[in-house]
Amino acid sequence: MTDRLSPERLTPYVIAGGDGAAAALDLYVWNAELAAALATTLGHVEVVLRNAIHQNLTAWSTRRFGEPRWYRDAGHLLHSRHADAIRVAQLRVSQHGRRTETPGRIVAELSFGFWRFLLTSHYDTTLWRQTLHQVFPGQRRRRVIHDAVEVLHLARNRIAHYEPMFNRPIADIQAIALEVTDWICPVTRAWIERQCRTAAVLRDRP
Repeated sequence: MTDRLSPERLTPYVIAGGDGAAAALDLYVWNAELAAALATTLGHVEVVLRNAIHQNLTAWSTRRFGEPRWYRDAGHLLHSRHADAIRVAQLRVSQHGRRTETPGRIVAELSFGFWRFLLTSHYDTTLWRQTLHQVFPGQRRRRVIHDAVEVLHLARNRIAHYEPMFNRPIADIQAIALEVTDWICPVTRAWIERQCRTAAVLRDRP
C-alpha cells in the first residue's frame, strides 16, 4: 500500500502516527472519513451561499435593469475574470447549443471561488453596498464574511485534492461553516448542524 499510495503522500501520516506503516494507514483511512464528513457540510454551505447570492442578484438586477439574468451583467459591473467564468459556464451548460441555458444551470456551473470573489473589496462600492449586504442579515461586515468564506473555500480545495485534513483545525472550520450559514439563515444553519458528522468522526481518531 505504501507503493500504491506513494511514500511522499504517506509521510505526514507516518510522522503523525508514530507507530509504523499500519498506524499510518489507519490514520490515512480516518483522514478520508473526516474529509468526507467535513466536505458534506461544506457542500451544504456552498449550495446555500450560492443560492442566496443568486436570489439576491436576480431580484436586484430585475429592479435595476429589468433583466433577471444578473450574470448577463447589464450594468457592466463584473470583473473580467468573473465575466470569463460566466462565459465558460454558459458554454458548458449549452454544450454548444444542445441544451437550454437556465439560471439554475449557470449557478451550478460556477465554482465556489466565483462566489467567494464576489465578496472581495473589488465589489465593495458596487455589488456589496447596492445589494449583496442583504444576503447576510446576521453579519454586516463584508471583510469578516469574505474571510470566513475564504477559509471554507481553501478547506474545500484541500479536500478536493486529497490533502491531509487531520492536521487542520477541523472543529474551527466546521464552526465557521455553521456561522456563515447562520448569517444567511439561522434555520438552515440548524438543519445543516443536525446532518453533520464531523464532530463524531473527530472523536474516533485512531
